[in-house]
Amino acid sequence: MITKRSKTTANNKPKQSIPPTDTPLVRSPAVSTTAAAFAVAQPLTSAEFLHELEQQRTQQRSSAAVEELAEVIMAAAAPAPVTDAPASPPGSPRAHEIIKLGIDVHLDRYVVVRQIDGGAPQPPQRFSPTQFVQWAKKQTELAKRVYSCYEAGPFGYSLHRKLTALGVTNYVVRPRDWDEYGKKVKTDKRDATQLVLHLDRYVAGNRDAFCVVRVPTEAEEQRRSRSRQRQSLQNEKLRLAAQGRSDAWYYGGPLEGEWWIEANWKELVLPPIVLELLDPLRRVILAIDEELKTQTQAIIEVAPKELPIGLGKLTYEILEREICDWDRFTNRRQVASYTGMCPREDTSDQRRFQGSINKHGNRRVRSVLVEASWRLIQFQPTYKPVLKWLPVLSNAKTTKAKRKQIAVAIGRQFSVDWWRVRTQRCRAEDLGLKSKPAPAVVPPTPRTEAKKAATTTEKTVKLHVCHNEDPQKIRMKRG
Repeated sequence: MITKRSKTTANNKPKQSIPPTDTPLVRSPAVSTTAAAFAVAQPLTSAEFLHELEQQRTQQRSSAAVEELAEVIMAAAAPAPVTDAPASPPGSPRAHEIIKLGIDVHLDRYVVVRQIDGGAPQPPQRFSPTQFVQWAKKQTELAKRVYSCYEAGPFGYSLHRKLTALGVTNYVVRPRDWDEYGKKVKTDKRDATQLVLHLDRYVAGNRDAFCVVRVPTEAEEQRRSRSRQRQSLQNEKLRLAAQGRSDAWYYGGPLEGEWWIEANWKELVLPPIVLELLDPLRRVILAIDEELKTQTQAIIEVAPKELPIGLGKLTYEILEREICDWDRFTNRRQVASYTGMCPREDTSDQRRFQGSINKHGNRRVRSVLVEASWRLIQFQPTYKPVLKWLPVLSNAKTTKAKRKQIAVAIGRQFSVDWWRVRTQRCRAEDLGLKSKPAPAVVPPTPRTEAKKAATTTEKTVKLHVCHNEDPQKIRMKRG
């Protein structure tokens, strides 16, 4: 038989002692009602329970007050958000090191994404052009350095100059497709975000993040705009001339050449409806032609008098105004790349393929160089690239496509050689380019004047012969 004492010893659990009923219960304020219930066997009275509950509520209120005070102190010590922070007064330390702005420019609004220091890009913001300039000024007061970028486009460089005046380091970048993964989603928000992300890489030292466009000076930009306007007028003239030929062919009438010239216009034999359609086009073409003559004369007047034979004053001026500054290039590869006349290349392992030109450059420079190369082939046989390709050009079996490729190759090499000449790395004579000196001004003599008058009379006779008029009648008229 197991007694109660042996059972307690076997379990090794000491028996809890119960105080006598007449012993008063002394409770600590930190002891809860539940803990007191487990500490004693007797339940609490109503008065004791209410007393303990009031103590707990008092402790909770005091702890909550302490937590609120701590939060207020931490909030006062923490920096205020950047979006709501007031501008720092001049001379005070900036709140941030770098702020970067990616700008998607439109006519009436700018979509801007901001990145502060090394953080993530913030949600896009929309501004009017005036509001954005004011907001950009505030950014210069919030950070030590502010960078921005936007794509080159039809709005020119006025925004760049405004940002530069505010102290912002701005980059005008070459437009590109920012959808690198082919998601087929293009929005202003995505473009601005990609701009600021690539700007972050560029500022960090990755110069391949995007292609920076050189911003011309105001004088260079104005000179270039004049030559480009002349080219636009020339294109419009060609378009109207083609429109006239199209109208004539529509009614079965052949129309070739410069049909709007007075001499050719009188000889046209076409249906009345065709002449009625051509007459307004002719008037517009004649007006454009007069303006073209005026602008061309103004351009070639500022060109130097001594130039290589075949280059031409107009070609020289267009090249100078498009390039703006030849010192912008540091090596020949940059010059050739700017012309867009380098061949495409697909090389992998032991395989190499070169195709047509990539046209990755200034198209106006490219067309001018191709025109100049054909004249150099004709007038500069001692020029080194022409001398290299002359046996192939003189071969009757050379195809037309091959001749065009040679002209492009000569134009590309001439751009590099002319860069060397303009930057004084060599002379034109060293490259085999012959220059035609300006003719000397000789005072006219009586014999020279008589010879000139005789030549004029002979030309007049030939001109009338071309118009089927009897030379004998001309002499009789002159008496």
